Amino acid sequence: MGSLRGISIAIFVVQALLASVALVSAQGSATPSRWQTLSGEAPVVIARGGFSGIFSDSSFGAYSLALVTGPSDVILWCDVQLTKDGAGICFPDLKLDNNSNIATVFTDKPKTYLVNGVSTKGLFSIDYTLNDLGSVYLSQGIYSRTNKFDGNNYPIMTVQDTYTQLKPLGFWLNIQHDAFYAAHNLSMRSFVLSVSRNAKVTVDYISSPEVAFLRNIAPIFRRSSTKVVFRFLGPKDVEPSTNQTYDSLLTNLTFIKTFASGIIVPKSYIWPVDGALYLQPSTSIVLDAHKEGLEVFASDFYNDVPFSFNYSYDPVAEYLQFVDNGKFSVDGVLTDFPITPAAAIDCFAHIGKNASKQADLLVISNNGASGDYPGCTDMAYTKAIQDGVDVLDCPVQMTKDGIPICLGSINLIQSTDIVQTGFSNLTETVPEIMQSSGIFTYNLSWSDIKSLKPVISSPQSQYKLFRNPKFQNAGTYLKLSEFLSMANTTSSLNGVLISIENAAYLAKQGFGVTDAVLKALNEAGYDKQTTQKVMIQSSSSSVLMKFKGKTNYQLVYKIDEDIGGAQSSTIDDIKRFASAVVISKDSVFPENSAFLAGATDVVSRLQAANLSVLVQTFSNEFTSQAWDFFSDATVEINSFYAGAGINGVITDFPKTSDRYRRNRCLKRGNKTPIYMSPVQPGSLLQLVTTDYLPPAEAPKPYLTESDVVEPPLPPVAKTTSTSTPSGTVAAAPAPNGQPKVAASIIVPLMAVLLAMYYCFEI
Repeated sequence: MGSLRGISIAIFVVQALLASVALVSAQGSATPSRWQTLSGEAPVVIARGGFSGIFSDSSFGAYSLALVTGPSDVILWCDVQLTKDGAGICFPDLKLDNNSNIATVFTDKPKTYLVNGVSTKGLFSIDYTLNDLGSVYLSQGIYSRTNKFDGNNYPIMTVQDTYTQLKPLGFWLNIQHDAFYAAHNLSMRSFVLSVSRNAKVTVDYISSPEVAFLRNIAPIFRRSSTKVVFRFLGPKDVEPSTNQTYDSLLTNLTFIKTFASGIIVPKSYIWPVDGALYLQPSTSIVLDAHKEGLEVFASDFYNDVPFSFNYSYDPVAEYLQFVDNGKFSVDGVLTDFPITPAAAIDCFAHIGKNASKQADLLVISNNGASGDYPGCTDMAYTKAIQDGVDVLDCPVQMTKDGIPICLGSINLIQSTDIVQTGFSNLTETVPEIMQSSGIFTYNLSWSDIKSLKPVISSPQSQYKLFRNPKFQNAGTYLKLSEFLSMANTTSSLNGVLISIENAAYLAKQGFGVTDAVLKALNEAGYDKQTTQKVMIQSSSSSVLMKFKGKTNYQLVYKIDEDIGGAQSSTIDDIKRFASAVVISKDSVFPENSAFLAGATDVVSRLQAANLSVLVQTFSNEFTSQAWDFFSDATVEINSFYAGAGINGVITDFPKTSDRYRRNRCLKRGNKTPIYMSPVQPGSLLQLVTTDYLPPAEAPKPYLTESDVVEPPLPPVAKTTSTSTPSGTVAAAPAPNGQPKVAASIIVPLMAVLLAMYYCFEI
């Protein structure tokens, strides 16, 4: 039982790989800090069912990935269930339905049993022998996570097999339902005793939410190294043996101490949230437990389940709240994504906001800190500055009265409440700007636009992931002159980035956006000062050519579409008018069905031509990231910087990127821990079996000269027309998003296990 196909050959390889990884992780450990844990040591990382955020819970793949990516002393968590013949297996629930394919193996009808007094229907482990379960395979039980690894047919593993095959430095058995098994003449106590007497298995922790069970076994382990931990469930759930609610038991920690050395509590017990998912003041539970000599372990950590808007979808920030808040630290965290707390504890804790930068990575805002406040508002810009941004950006739009303003889109529908106002009748379709209809800035005066409410952008709203709803309409928009005044008086900024789009169309309507930008910069003194650099960005080469030779500003060419490469002659042409290029994430690491399919040579080729490479857009929401980044924005940033070697990021959340480049693990050379090593593009996709592989995608197009070269901007028309030109048809878009113009005058299992190890570059 518990043998993967061919595992007898591969298991020794896995153990050797894990041993080498453990050495790297141990070498990468930080100098002991002043931790506010009970022991004074760093908090431990407990992998619930292994790396269950990616692989099926309690599978060989999940446990192996946890050992590969976590700290050297990562603790493997096993939820123990008993079979009909009393064998102990690692499986996340009493019922086998959700996390396995048992329903397709057996035609049995679901049974109904009382579980803690609740009638529960399903296929239970107590109705199958260990031999029966030999033909059952584990599957991903959380439907929002990928099921692409289910084809590996990971078997259900016994407790002994889990330990002997993986040999973790820490092993945790959780006994969730002793009373249920006892009611069906199965003894969890006897099973635990048999495991404790097995010389081949070392159990470091045993937990249970049942007082009677722990009081029964506590004397057995009183003189051993095995720790007994009481697990708290929901505050109003009733503990079956005392008939008390868990919140009432929490008031009597002295009683808990009589049979346990620690407690494990849902993280909301420590940092509660209100109904709107904003943090409330912390409770005293950690300090109270520490006074009683009890360790405190926090559970319910998932990178892909938002807990509080205060964390801005950044899981590292959440862990730091529990281990580095200046008041207390939990003694350990129970997680489905062990790579994240490993990095948070070793690389990010106790570094402070003013820690020196360890990475030469430029951080550029995307409409300010638009992940936290409506983009391009004073609040978004102020937050970006507070969060350590290097370059503050302003996408320039023109108003009806000729005033350049900062706004993320020329279409007011995308960033304001205009459709709910009297201006909603100004909707029009302008193919030169966008295929769908909109209400455009040049049709409203600045005073009209100021009367509109800003609306925060939530690009992942289709997944019900919304940004900072309490402040969804906060802030005021700024004129370009006001933006420059704010930036000019902020000493922490390296510079500003002014983005210009739709210049050719606006010129035909009587708006000289390039002239307006030059004038504003001159009036703000940027043409004379050298303290802050000015970056001018556009996807139109004609815009950048307009600035070339007139200023010393850095010109940045934006490639709107995903590309798979660029012709040498095209790169040479870009060098004529730009010194930096903005490309998409997919142009660096192409994706296929949210898996990294490989890497292009776009970054290296552009950099070889002395062009800096900036990549957009980095967001914290896990749905914006490939599976390979483990629902962790920091893993993604690290892979683009340390793996692809990019020069800068353009981000909605500057705080995450700024914190990344200050982490203490970046300059450790060959001692860099695995959890701060870049992922290997395409390696995770190699672990997907053929029957689950997504269809291959067509290669991205190459950027050609005809995509880049444009005629000069037209002269600014003397009169402004706000009507839609009739009878016009937009040309087919080029990869840079601009309409094309006249052609340029310038022309097996072992492999699976090895792939898991090589998911990271070390």
